[in-house]
Formats: sequence, C-alpha cells, structure tokens
Amino acid sequence: MQTTRFETFFDAILAIIITVLVLKIPQPASPTLGALFELYPIYIAYLISFLILFNIWYANHNLFQVVDTIDNLSVWFYGAMTFVISLLPYFTIWLANNVYSIPAETMFGLIFIVTHILSTLATRAIYRSNPYNQELMDIHFDSYYMNLPVIVLIIGFILTYTIYVPGIYVCCLLSVIMWILLGRLLRRHYDGN
Repeated sequence: MQTTRFETFFDAILAIIITVLVLKIPQPASPTLGALFELYPIYIAYLISFLILFNIWYANHNLFQVVDTIDNLSVWFYGAMTFVISLLPYFTIWLANNVYSIPAETMFGLIFIVTHILSTLATRAIYRSNPYNQELMDIHFDSYYMNLPVIVLIIGFILTYTIYVPGIYVCCLLSVIMWILLGRLLRRHYDGN
C-alpha cells in the first residue's frame, strides 16, 4: 500500500479522535477562575491524551517521509492501534472524572501500554518490509531507551495498586513527556545534529 494514502487516512482518524477528545471537556460551572481550576484533572488528562496522539502522529509523519510502501502486517498493526486510540476520549474523561478510581486508572494506563506496544510492532513491521531502504536504516530507532516510558508507567501501576491511586495518571504524564523527549534526542543522535 502507498504510504501517502495510508498516512492521509491515519491523520484523519487522529484528527477526529482529538476533536472528540476536546468536545468531551465540560464547561466550568461558573465563569470564575475557581470553577476553571476545579476542572484541572480533566485538563491534565486531556493534555496527556493529546500528547500521546500528537507523538504518534509526529513519529509516523517522520517515518512515512522515508517509506514509500507498507505491507499488510503494518496496516493490521495500525488498524489495531487505531481501534485502541479511538477509545482514548472515553477513558480520558472517565479517568479525569475519577482520578482516585483504580479501574479508571488501570484502563487509562492499559491504553497507553497497548498503544506503545502496537506502535512499536507497526514500526518494526515497516522496517522489516523495507530492508533495502537505506534512508530508513540510517534513522533506525530500535533503541531500548524507547522502553523507558513503559517502565515509568509500570511504576505507576505499582503506585496505584499500593500507596497512591493516581499513580498511573501521574506516570502517564511523565511517560508521554519522556517518550517525546527520547524520540527527539534519538532522532538528533541518528541525524548527527
């Protein structure tokens, strides 16, 4: 499959998910700063989800700049990832309204972990299906450092189930920031800048 057609499709889905995500944010109860501040868990959950989606878009945009075709396995991984991230608006608001709920925390964290796994599998499938693409091989991002955000998230699960219920919520924020920074640092390293 041509990547331009697939990238357009995937970009459209991400745009729709982000739109649905922002539409789920309620208005403050009154036009005061206090009422606005009461919604901070929702704003933080939105920020986490937005950053996850933006990072997926940015990573795929960079990847598809050097890849002309993808195979069916990659498409299936992206399809599964699309299904999982389409659930993000629902679980983001559930978490934001129930920050101290272990089930809400768990589902939000699981979406992050499954998305990371599917993204990694899709990227690896693209690398395997383009073995003669030298430009792709030059920017190979198969680094163990990219698993650090998942380790931070696992720490969040441990915190949630032991001493601090919003542990996944906090560690998701730390993980997504780490995921973005590591991606930029590794890209600079491979670009030689």
